[in-house]
Amino acid sequence: MSIRLATRRSPLALLQARYVQERLLAVDVASELVLVETHGDLTADVPLSSLAGQGVFAVEVQRCVLKGEADVAVHSAKDLPSVTPAGLGLTCVPERRDPVDVLVGRSLAGLGPGATVATGSPRRRALLLERRPDLNIVELRGNMATRLASAGREGVDAVVAAAAALERLGESSRTAERLDPEWFIPQVGQGSLALETRVDDDVSNLTLAPLNDLDAFEVLAAERAFLRELGAGCSVPAGAYATWTMQGLQLSGVMIAYDGSRSVRHRVSGRDPEVLGRELARTLRDDLEGAALPGWRG
Repeated sequence: MSIRLATRRSPLALLQARYVQERLLAVDVASELVLVETHGDLTADVPLSSLAGQGVFAVEVQRCVLKGEADVAVHSAKDLPSVTPAGLGLTCVPERRDPVDVLVGRSLAGLGPGATVATGSPRRRALLLERRPDLNIVELRGNMATRLASAGREGVDAVVAAAAALERLGESSRTAERLDPEWFIPQVGQGSLALETRVDDDVSNLTLAPLNDLDAFEVLAAERAFLRELGAGCSVPAGAYATWTMQGLQLSGVMIAYDGSRSVRHRVSGRDPEVLGRELARTLRDDLEGAALPGWRG
């Protein structure tokens, strides 16, 4: 049998889709790629924070599967909208790669007063300004190769990137510093792939079952429940990071003012991913008054 995988056309997205192809081939399933252009790809000159929020790199890929033009949507989990469209289900999450953020170019300590750091993420911007309010943060879009090439050029001293993306691209040696996830809490889903199928497509659902990592699946479920309860997307500065411990799941989260001037953090532990995600979001937003942070847009 053969299965059709819908994916963005970016170099990193293609690497991720080909990784899924390799995993499928290991269980004797052939596959082909269906390449999709997304709104986010077509508006690479527009700041992400000014777009409609999460989904700009995912909606067209999801639509391709819903229309029957492909069987599986292959996403970076961090690009997914917090609510799954009717008719689709999050079927499979392969093992998670390193979820942390890194600096390329220079380490935080190596950045002089007023140094320029490039990122298109409001979360990364706010977290950097929390620790280093002197930094000059500039907008950055484009594919990963373009972003990495910006480090050390045209006045840009460092670029923030995902460790998992560098790993997939074979560029991990360019890391100047891994940013401690206890402080620099990652974006929901960072480091994970998310495979969606039509809920009534029993063949594709069964085909993907051997690729699913239950621990990674439940970690992502907890983080996505947090984002869903928060009512937020990638256009607001918030993050959540789940890990497995002896006591079960541990979920850490942050809400932070856009300018980094104030933040709230909290951590919860338990067994039910959905319950944990909702609890953490409500605690940060309501009990710790995260919704009142300067510039917060939920």
